Amino acid sequence: MKRKLTIALALILSLLIFIALILTSVYKKLPPKQVPVKGKIAIVIDDWGYHLNNLEIASRIKQPLTCAILPNLNNSRRVAQNLHNLGFEIILHLPMEPKEKYRLEKNTITTDMNAGQIHNILDRDLNSILFARGISNHMGSRVTEDSRVSALILSEAKKRKLYFLDSFVTSKSVCSLLAKRIRMRFAKRDIFLDNLDDPAYIKDQVIKLRDLAKKNGLAIGIGHDRRNTLIVLSEAIPQLVKSGYKFVFVSEIAK
Repeated sequence: MKRKLTIALALILSLLIFIALILTSVYKKLPPKQVPVKGKIAIVIDDWGYHLNNLEIASRIKQPLTCAILPNLNNSRRVAQNLHNLGFEIILHLPMEPKEKYRLEKNTITTDMNAGQIHNILDRDLNSILFARGISNHMGSRVTEDSRVSALILSEAKKRKLYFLDSFVTSKSVCSLLAKRIRMRFAKRDIFLDNLDDPAYIKDQVIKLRDLAKKNGLAIGIGHDRRNTLIVLSEAIPQLVKSGYKFVFVSEIAK
C-alpha cells in the first residue's frame, strides 16, 4: 500500500512538472503586453562637432535620437560617423546669423549674402556632414526672420530631399510659412531642455516635454552636446518608454 502511494505521488508530481513546462512554453510564446502610446517624443541634440567627449554617454541611449552636427569642424566627420554607427539620425546644424552679438562660426550664412554664396556654403557644409537627413538652424534669429534668405535655404534643402527643423530661436520666424508654401517637410522645436546646464532643471524640462507630448500627441525637445544633458536623458528615456511614450526621429514626424 505504501509503495502504491509513493508511485501515485511520483506520478502526480511528474504530471504537475509536465503541466508547468507546457505553461511556461506557452507564456514565452505570448507577445509582450503592448503599452498604449501616450505620445511621440523627438529629442534633438545640437552642437556636435566641437569635441568627442560625450560619445560614450550617448551610447547609453538606446532610443531614437536626432543629432545636429556643426559643419567643417575638426571633429565633424568623425562624430557624424560615430553617431550614425550608434543608430542615431544625423542632420546638418547650419550656422546662421543671429540678431545678438555672438561669436560666429566660420562661413555663417548672413542676410547680406547672395544666392550663389548661400548655395556654396550649403554645398560645402553638407559635404562635411555625412548621412544628413535634414537641416536645422544654429542660432539664426536674423536669418529665420528674413524671407529671402530663408526661402533660399529651404528651397535648396527641398531639392536635396532634406527636411528643415526650425530651432525656433525667434517667434518671428518665417520658416513654417515658407515651408508650407513650397510643400517641403518641416518641423519646429517645442522646448529647449538645457538653457541651464543643471540636472534638476533639465529633468523638469523633460517632464514638460513629456506633458506636451501627452497633450498634443507629439513634441520636439532640443538639448545640447553636454554631459549633464546626456546623462539625464540616458536615465529619463527608459522610464518614459516604460510609461508609454514612443521616441522617434525628427524625420518620422516632419510634415
